[in-house]
Amino acid sequence: MDSNQDTMSGRVAAIRARMAAACERVGRHPDEVTLLPVSKTFDEHAIREAVSLGFKRFGENRTQEIAQKAPLLSDCDLQWVVIGQVQTNKAKDVAKLAHELQSLDRLELAQALDRRLQSEGRAIDVLVQVKTSPEESKSGLEMSGLIPFLRELRQFQTLRVKGLMTLAILSSDPQAVRTCFAQLRSLRDLARQEAIEGISLERLSMGMSSDFELAIEEGSTEIRVGSAIFGSRPKL
Repeated sequence: MDSNQDTMSGRVAAIRARMAAACERVGRHPDEVTLLPVSKTFDEHAIREAVSLGFKRFGENRTQEIAQKAPLLSDCDLQWVVIGQVQTNKAKDVAKLAHELQSLDRLELAQALDRRLQSEGRAIDVLVQVKTSPEESKSGLEMSGLIPFLRELRQFQTLRVKGLMTLAILSSDPQAVRTCFAQLRSLRDLARQEAIEGISLERLSMGMSSDFELAIEEGSTEIRVGSAIFGSRPKL
């Protein structure tokens, strides 16, 4: 049954097999790569099915969806990961609801988050989102600004900087997509050489349903997968 693409368990098994094959191609161990289900637009029942398959962390684009879903799933002890862009005025929601933010990309947001997290008595893991695609629609910190930004983040005790995140170019050219991932890995390696105190960069969140194999081959430690796990997104 697990190989049946009409079931969530079958889809997850197929993704894990592709992850393992990508790791094998470049001499990596499959345990080096985490699968983050992206549950945006999917309801409580779909998330509960994913929980039954062993998932505890779920990616969401909007804090509003977390606020709606979290009370319905409070018995599951889930960790909510914000992967979408966050307006500064939503920092209070991230501070209250999220266990992790993967789209930190500007000092103003870091300052707002720090204030709100201090008042909540919390600290969260964060990844810095870096823009590696030339598309104007893609968000993130410019690559040249990463190291200065990381140095600024040292002042915020509530923000545990764990790594980097990016969105690759939407392209049918695998090399163009691969280049985005390779650039992030190289930038991470460069930042590590700076040995910025208190900044840990062991994580690279890159790769989604359409391009995660390329991302794994280029060093991703976490892929963000939605429809390939949950099926077609509901019509809103």
